[in-house]
Amino acid sequence: MPGFLDLPERPPKPRSVGLTHVIDAGLSAPAADGLTRTAGDYVDLIRLGWGSAYVTADLHEKLDRYRAAGIPVMLGGTLTELAWLTGRVPELRGWLEELGIRHVEVASGTVSMPDDDKLDLIRGFADGFTVFAEVGEKDPAALLAPYRWVSMIKSALDSGASYVICEGRATGDAGLYRPDGEPRTGLIDEIAHEVDPARLIFEAPKKHQQIWFIEQFGPQVNLGNVLPDDVISLETLRLGLRADTLLLFHGRDG
Repeated sequence: MPGFLDLPERPPKPRSVGLTHVIDAGLSAPAADGLTRTAGDYVDLIRLGWGSAYVTADLHEKLDRYRAAGIPVMLGGTLTELAWLTGRVPELRGWLEELGIRHVEVASGTVSMPDDDKLDLIRGFADGFTVFAEVGEKDPAALLAPYRWVSMIKSALDSGASYVICEGRATGDAGLYRPDGEPRTGLIDEIAHEVDPARLIFEAPKKHQQIWFIEQFGPQVNLGNVLPDDVISLETLRLGLRADTLLLFHGRDG
């Protein structure tokens, strides 16, 4: 960057806070390369959405592009759920090792997975992987009580998860959000009161959701399910380089 503006401080990579977790829903290897060239400094983690990695023809080439840019990759949590449901967790673990992927998501938003089984999965993967546990329901009609969110988040962290991803879906209309995409503010406040937000990644695929979280928690909030085309946009929101947050960081009282 040119350097003549006073911007909010952003820690250099590898970061532990202010993470931008990006969803790759099927980018080609050249497109992944373009993302890393243009915005790689602002991408902390790539999630290959749901089970898309399983049917991606140029998967190895794409992983090489991300690896060359120093960006960790994990597969979608839906794939972990399916492996658990069909008794293929050892095979999934073997595939991750074959691919050279050291991050794994453990989710339970699609299949009915007992809490103890999910915690066992987290403990099992934490043995050799960096685990991201996801909490929350993908069904907009399935409302999880705030105390259950808090309990599940704490249990996941206690079982070895490095971060917990708070469900919002790639569509931003479930979990943390009402069906119209508006944040469930009471739920989020209760979670953040009970758990250090630095250990949480809030899925926020929509611009107004990203703005809300930055206003509430500052530029170092961890945000997930960010679309590749929105990485630069989100970084400008974090730095007050867009009208929506300019006065938040550069106003007279800033």
